[in-house]
Amino acid sequence: MRFNPKARLDTRRTRHAGGGGGGGRGPSLGRGGSLPGGAIGGGSIGAVIVAVLVFAAISYLGGGEDGGPATYDTERYAACETGEDASTSADCARVAVENSLHDFWTDELGSRYEPISALTTFEGSVSTRCGGATSDVGPFYCPVDDGIYLDSGFFDDVLERQLGGPDGGFVEAYVLAHEYGHHVQDVLGTMSRVRTQQGPTSDAVRLELQADCYAGMWARAATTTEDAAGEVLITELTDEDVRLALEAAAAVGDDRIQERTQGQVTEESWTHGSAEQRVRWFRTGLDTGSLEACDTFAADRL
Repeated sequence: MRFNPKARLDTRRTRHAGGGGGGGRGPSLGRGGSLPGGAIGGGSIGAVIVAVLVFAAISYLGGGEDGGPATYDTERYAACETGEDASTSADCARVAVENSLHDFWTDELGSRYEPISALTTFEGSVSTRCGGATSDVGPFYCPVDDGIYLDSGFFDDVLERQLGGPDGGFVEAYVLAHEYGHHVQDVLGTMSRVRTQQGPTSDAVRLELQADCYAGMWARAATTTEDAAGEVLITELTDEDVRLALEAAAAVGDDRIQERTQGQVTEESWTHGSAEQRVRWFRTGLDTGSLEACDTFAADRL
């Protein structure tokens, strides 16, 4: 993935929570446990990684406990000014990907689109309006505050070492695109359609696969998506970038995680879909670039 050195970066929606973000009620790590605020989806790496897996929607329906005010490191992203910075700094690359996602969905949805409140990175734990969360949860979206939350150590500590997923720059971009997909679902009202929480054809699985499809839509358009000044932020996505995204999608399939952690696959407890499904729906978005093609709730075959 290459960035346009002439493009300007917008850091207004990117921040870092310092000091762990306070206490509050953390997510339950037990099998079938509840998450703050009445979650309809969620990710937990903690106790065995099986209950509700990584790349969570954490689609809370109600408010949670804030756990005290978070403090923010206002300097972490301050030096991210251009696409050239994104080429040399992982933090600035994160800003560039967020900017590209914002620009893409602004173009795609027009007046229907509302931006996220912030992409917040953290270490250890963070306080949100959905409740307190730890790094065990994995990347997540909180619809109560329209925010995306990401532990900056997740990719090395969890995805690569614990789950055997790939390591590479575009892997994080895929994850952010997936979480942005949950924000799009929130904007379009799709989250209100979730009724069934587990099982291979459950609404929870349909929600996650649709977010993967939306991530594929962005990847298809990333090299042609322009910012407000008419500059393209991302100038190249290679076949290797796409391969890494597909490997990451497969690594967090319910069946792969269950095989790795339990030694057997139990479809009745699926919340995110199989490795094959996650790859296929990402490819659907990548190949079609169509919201209609990503309608997993209307699909007979997931």
